[in-house]
This record gives sequence, C-alpha cells and structure tokens, in this order.
Amino acid sequence: MNKDFFEKGLAKRKATLGDEYVEKNLAAADDFTMPFQEAMTAWCWGFGWGDESIDVKTRSMMNLSMIAALGKMHEWELHLKGALTNGVTKEEIRATIHIIGIYCGVPQAVECFRIARKVLEEAGEL
Repeated sequence: MNKDFFEKGLAKRKATLGDEYVEKNLAAADDFTMPFQEAMTAWCWGFGWGDESIDVKTRSMMNLSMIAALGKMHEWELHLKGALTNGVTKEEIRATIHIIGIYCGVPQAVECFRIARKVLEEAGEL
C-alpha cells in the first residue's frame, strides 16, 4: 500500500466524514477488516478524492448520484452528510435527486428525498 496515499486519504476522509466517524471505523477494524480499511482509505480517499482536478463539492454530488444508482442507501446517507460538509446546498441536493430520479427511477428519488429530509432536518437545513 502506498503510505502517501493512505495519509492523504485519511485526511480527506476525516475532512468529509468527520474525525469521530473515521476513528470509530478504524478502531472497530480487526485483523480481518483492517486491510480493507487501509486499502479503501488509500485508494478511494487518497487516490480518488486526493486528485484535486475535481473539487470536493462536485465530487460529493457525483458520489450521491453513483451511490443512489447502486441503491446503497446507508452509504448514500453517510455521503449526503459529507456533501453538506463539502458545501453542497439544499438546492443542489434537490437538483441532484431530480437527476437521480431521471436516470435511476422515481422510486429511487423518493428514497433519496426521504433520507435527505431526515439528514437536512438533523442539520437544521429544513
């Protein structure tokens, strides 16, 4: 594993998801899951999110769209919270969900709106 990618990824991951969340995940990892945590941090967050060609706000909206297309709603909720941290506005979230509805289907958009309402209420945005 590239140690530079891991360190860069750890910083990016914490900046988006929060220190507490990341530290909790790393502390819960064991011999079985730690190699994945390390690889995912280096690859996704260090290599992917570490590429400054795309700003974090745009990257967050891209992630919301792709994760919704996969139907991974627990991850979608987590990344929605991260999107807010990265400066994505309520209006941009709504527009992103509209695109999700067009390309992934209305039922998926309904699920995204349900989760977004909960997250936005918790964040004091609604």
